[in-house]
Amino acid sequence: MGTSAPRVIVTRPAREATHWVAQLGAHGIQAVALPLIAIGPCTDTAMQDALDAARANVGNYRALMFVSGNAVVHFFEPKRPVALGNHALTATKTRAWAPGPGTARALEQAGVPRSAIDGPAPDAPQFDSEALWQQVAPQVQPGDRVLIVRGRSATPQSAHESPQGNGREWLAQQIEARGGQVEFVVAYQRGAPRFTAQEVALAQQAARDGSVWLLSSSEAVAHLAEALPDQHWGAAHALATHPRIAEAARAAGFGTVRECRPALEDVVASIESAA
Repeated sequence: MGTSAPRVIVTRPAREATHWVAQLGAHGIQAVALPLIAIGPCTDTAMQDALDAARANVGNYRALMFVSGNAVVHFFEPKRPVALGNHALTATKTRAWAPGPGTARALEQAGVPRSAIDGPAPDAPQFDSEALWQQVAPQVQPGDRVLIVRGRSATPQSAHESPQGNGREWLAQQIEARGGQVEFVVAYQRGAPRFTAQEVALAQQAARDGSVWLLSSSEAVAHLAEALPDQHWGAAHALATHPRIAEAARAAGFGTVRECRPALEDVVASIESAA
């Protein structure tokens, strides 16, 4: 690969960003993590109680849909009881739905058997709720209950997204159209990052030095704009993993915005082609 490829700024939450920096590095691409979404446990007592109730009643659901790897990590939080040992999903015929490979990987790391996990086809044009539904729609029968395990924004009044997220609302509508029942439970909280002076300097430099900003969330784009309100992004390069995110990057003023599938090989190919 050599050093001709631009540096990549990985903006996913810290846990995923670490993984992506390592994966890109293995392909000879210099990458640095600058998480634009901070992840933490949900502190709302009522939401915690609802989460514990869901953990105790996993077998009552046809499927659990996890919106992200962080949803998995916080649902299977080791200090909380989960009535879901390594074999319980298989034993109860409850399926685990993952919108992409990162979430599926987190489920396997949490001890969920691969045979119990459903996700988009590896060659799906996107890893999102629409691609997931193409695979799992036949599972849903009238009366089935599906639990969607999600995060909530620490600033729900913001216009970054609806409370459930666009894809999740769409998925819920499809399930209900087949006679299923949808419940949502919050497993974690998303918030804006608190940048150190070093991170501010990195972001300012990366806005103009040809670095490629790998953007995988519209909310992350909004957080970046809020963290650096006076920054001009006209010289900045963005690589967005979904059309909605590309739209947000253009609205934020990114001078060059390209799109690619969120799969690692597609991201690598897109970065190498920009070198």
